[in-house]
Amino acid sequence: MLWFRGTIPAAIAAAKQQGSVFVVFVSGDDEQSTQMSASWEDQKVTEAASDGFVAIKIDIKRFGHILTLYMLYDPVVCIPSSFFIGDNGIPLEVIAGSVSAEELITRIHKVKQMHAVKNEALENGNELSAQSPSFQANTTSENSQSRRVELCETQLETIKKREEKRKEEEQKEIKKEIDRRKTGKEILDYRRRHEEELTKRMLEERSREKAEEKAARERIKQQIAMDRAERAARFAKTKEEAEAAKAAAQQAKHAEAEARREASQKERSAIARIQFRLPDGSSFTNQFPSEAPLEEARQFAAQTVGNTYGNFSLATMFPRREFTKEDYGKKLLDLELAPSASIVLLPAGRPTTSVVQASGGNLWKLLGTILYPLIAGWKFISNFLFTSPPPSQPTARAGHQQEHSNPLPSSTVEPSRQAVRKRVLEKRGEDFKKEGKIYRLRTQDDGEDENNTWNGNSTQQM
Repeated sequence: MLWFRGTIPAAIAAAKQQGSVFVVFVSGDDEQSTQMSASWEDQKVTEAASDGFVAIKIDIKRFGHILTLYMLYDPVVCIPSSFFIGDNGIPLEVIAGSVSAEELITRIHKVKQMHAVKNEALENGNELSAQSPSFQANTTSENSQSRRVELCETQLETIKKREEKRKEEEQKEIKKEIDRRKTGKEILDYRRRHEEELTKRMLEERSREKAEEKAARERIKQQIAMDRAERAARFAKTKEEAEAAKAAAQQAKHAEAEARREASQKERSAIARIQFRLPDGSSFTNQFPSEAPLEEARQFAAQTVGNTYGNFSLATMFPRREFTKEDYGKKLLDLELAPSASIVLLPAGRPTTSVVQASGGNLWKLLGTILYPLIAGWKFISNFLFTSPPPSQPTARAGHQQEHSNPLPSSTVEPSRQAVRKRVLEKRGEDFKKEGKIYRLRTQDDGEDENNTWNGNSTQQM
């Protein structure tokens, strides 16, 4: 549709000048307005309304105030609406709502016919105006319509001016808003630049302070180094003298300690403390000069034990050694029995193998190892079947004393000796303890405590 591009008063003036039908299409934003706008934009409708029509389109959103004034003269029943107005301002046709393009074309043709008929009637009326009594009434009606049109034009002009003024005010407001935003942006830029400059100055000041502190520390370090060098140079000689005196004092102290240690060693070596261990497990101790011979220690032991063990010899367990007659003339210091030692008394009737493991050849060791289970089994059985409980130690000692004090006839001594030897052999297992392939003397401390075990919480188990 070819809508009029000018203002509403200009459209009205053009319709009057051309003698055309003035078309007003009022639309909204609903679905019917959209459909009616599509019907007006149809190509056939455009061709049908191309001649004899001046059409304008009023949007209720943009020109609501103009529509309000227009409704004072021609009330608008609904939206969308299409008004076909003739030359005298009277609507020829009103289309309420939405119609199809074909229906709209039919209405346009109808309006054309009505407009043509009214124009012919108007011309005929002008010819007979002098004779017709109703000419003045028609003239009055036309004048009234003209005044209404002029009043509408005046109001439209006023509305147009108000609209232009409103637009100008809107433009001014927009310009003010733009200026305000521009000013705000400039203020923000200024504040940002100011903060950046302030931060930069603070960083520069901080860097300068750090450099000054570093320089001050360097000066202090240099001064301290100079002071140390001066003190080192000042006290160098004193330090050397002090070190020399300290070294001399240490040497004197070391020499004194050596002398004291040698004196203590000599003093300890001058006395030999000998412990004599008896076959029954008892022991006694005595001190001898380290220069004394071993014979002196043997005589002391003989005086102490008397004739209990008869003729006995001396031996050491660690290291294993049995002293001979040649050793009795040697000094205790030479025999490594000073400052202390432990000596075992070996009775003459008891072989040395009962104390120290036999030093015979490997053959005897092999035979002993092979026959040991049989001997142990036989001994275990014989203890239950053939032997009586062994006599107590005091009884055995009394027997020894009787043998030495009261000699018996030869016929009686031989069985007695055999009985004593048998008892000695039976007691051998009691006097000596075997640990693997090593035999050692029993002591008074030997007992069940040696077989005790210890659990994890330091508690002794019997």
